Amino acid sequence: MGSFLSFPVNKSQEKLCCEVSQAEVSSKRLKLSASFSNDNPRLISSLPDEISQQILARIPRIYYLGMKLVSRSWKAAITSAEIYQLRKELGTTEEWLYILTKVEDDKLRWHALDPLAGKWQKLPPMPNLVCEEKSKRGLSGFLMWNVMGSSIRIADVIRGWLGRRDTLERLPFCGCAIGTVDGCLYVLGGFSRAFAMKCVWRYDPVVNMWQEVNSMTTGRAFCKASLLNNKLYVVGGVSKGRGGLTPLQSAEVYDPKTGFWTEVKNMPFSKAQTLPTAFLAELLKPIATGMTSYRGKLCVPQSLYSWPFFVDVGGEIYDPETDSWADMPAGMGEGWPARQAGTKLSVVVNGELYALEPSSSLDSGKIKIYDHQEDAWKVVIGKVPVHDFTDAESPYLLAGLFGKLHLITKDVDNGTAVLQADLKKQMCMQKNESSAGATISAENHSSSEAEAEVWKVIAAKNFGVAELASCLVLDI
Repeated sequence: MGSFLSFPVNKSQEKLCCEVSQAEVSSKRLKLSASFSNDNPRLISSLPDEISQQILARIPRIYYLGMKLVSRSWKAAITSAEIYQLRKELGTTEEWLYILTKVEDDKLRWHALDPLAGKWQKLPPMPNLVCEEKSKRGLSGFLMWNVMGSSIRIADVIRGWLGRRDTLERLPFCGCAIGTVDGCLYVLGGFSRAFAMKCVWRYDPVVNMWQEVNSMTTGRAFCKASLLNNKLYVVGGVSKGRGGLTPLQSAEVYDPKTGFWTEVKNMPFSKAQTLPTAFLAELLKPIATGMTSYRGKLCVPQSLYSWPFFVDVGGEIYDPETDSWADMPAGMGEGWPARQAGTKLSVVVNGELYALEPSSSLDSGKIKIYDHQEDAWKVVIGKVPVHDFTDAESPYLLAGLFGKLHLITKDVDNGTAVLQADLKKQMCMQKNESSAGATISAENHSSSEAEAEVWKVIAAKNFGVAELASCLVLDI
């Protein structure tokens, strides 16, 4: 800071400064005192606001909530777009991890982690919703599609189908999707009183507030969202039809510059179109089970569903330049690890696509990477410290922070840990193992210890009985 505020001055400049008249000095003092008496005092005494903003932009964002209490001018500066644009120019932006949890009564709660400071903040509660179509009542149709959301389970669906409608009707944001674009969090669609919503809510960390923005063109729940080319894409999901809930092929994109949604070409669901009989076509419904932005395109793995069974059928890839869909490469789609029935969990870090293959009773979980040249998924970490609880919908999540792969996992004592993977160490270890060739028990033991050191806990938090639902990273 001292080096920033100290400017080099040569002798001629120093002499010129000494020749300033006493009248000019008095005039400056009068102007300075006047600036303190008006409604917009300077941010920092005796400093131009331009320099003060440079200082504020260098302060870690974890302190901004307290700094807003200093004065009105500080609050205005810290909640302005200019200060965050300046942070980008100075290279002082920070990546924070935002974790969505499901608490009692199936309510959703957001938590933010500053990984450098190791501090957590609780976001303001998401707003209460009023059903978009108040005239509609009740719940009709077979609700077997309600099985994949972040705030409802199969048991609730079946109870709702059998007549216990109160469970579904009291759950706003049931089956909502989340996304990020332009430094903000977005919560999209979901069910409210059992009807698919179009509404979109945005959380702006600059002002620490939720705000409703322009709605999607289609009401949808359990859809998939992803960021591509600084635009937010939403595909698939389900909506309410005459016969209950039906899968959607539609897709749309949100441009934060205009604030509007635009429809894009529908997903073909080509594998569902080639089923041999009409009976199977009626029985097996296609769904998008994930979506990620990879190599400039949207990769959407898909499944055919008939409760309680899922059949993975590869997927499709959307090219925004041509507004067209194409079949996903066979190795990519068929080998995409599944988090649980019908859901695919993945993250792109430094341009590489990673997925987590869940643990089983016989084997531990694995981290896999997709090799686009060979069209194959390969194991990069053979042991992942997660426990696949049968009563938890999301016992683990994946995120990319600081250009590294991170795993968010919960243990039996309700402790949530954020673990960072050292992939370079893992790859070096694999090279050493392949070059060594022969295996000895002592060497195997040391190898297991080295593999355990691949993971490092960078933060931990006890969320009580709250379950992990999803996570995103914002860099602001």
